[in-house]
Amino acid sequence: MVKEQIEARGITDARVLQAMRNTPRHLFVPKDLEAMAYEDRPLPIGDGQTISQPYIVALMSQLLDVEPSHRVLEIGTGSGYQAAILAQLAAQVYSIEIIPKLASRAEALLRQLNYTNVRIRLGDGYLGWPEEAPFDRIILTAAPPTIPQQLIAQLRPGGKLVAPEGVSQQDLVVVEKSKTGAIQRRSIIPVVFVPMVHGRN
Repeated sequence: MVKEQIEARGITDARVLQAMRNTPRHLFVPKDLEAMAYEDRPLPIGDGQTISQPYIVALMSQLLDVEPSHRVLEIGTGSGYQAAILAQLAAQVYSIEIIPKLASRAEALLRQLNYTNVRIRLGDGYLGWPEEAPFDRIILTAAPPTIPQQLIAQLRPGGKLVAPEGVSQQDLVVVEKSKTGAIQRRSIIPVVFVPMVHGRN
């Protein structure tokens, strides 16, 4: 998978490639889809959610440019696969999931696989995790119509945010906050992600 689908498509970050090799993707998909776990495609994980295709996980991880000292906020734990990759790149991962069943399943699996530097919270990703902010890096694995200001506010000066953005047409976007707090953004490629939903009261 890593050689043919990820390296071959231009992912060069050695730490990202190693994390992808180390992570047993088949454990993060439903049992009946295990045979397809290493194909370069998204797969359903229940509750209308998906695990992203491996190339997109690798691309977003490379764009995020995580350093070993970084604290990373992830919006949309889902299966826990992206969090498992990030856990190997960062000092600490804080991951928010809105669907209770997915949050508890991901938490149990990550604990079982001994990813000790991931904390999972059940909650509304639009609000972020203010009491743990600011974060060096923020990644969204579901697409809001526009990137929430609360999340940009929780990004440390000098930090970077990677997210899909849009409704009918989505782009993968990189947002960088300068040391002075100025915001720069660039679009990378068109993507298709599940929509990011607000809290269910």
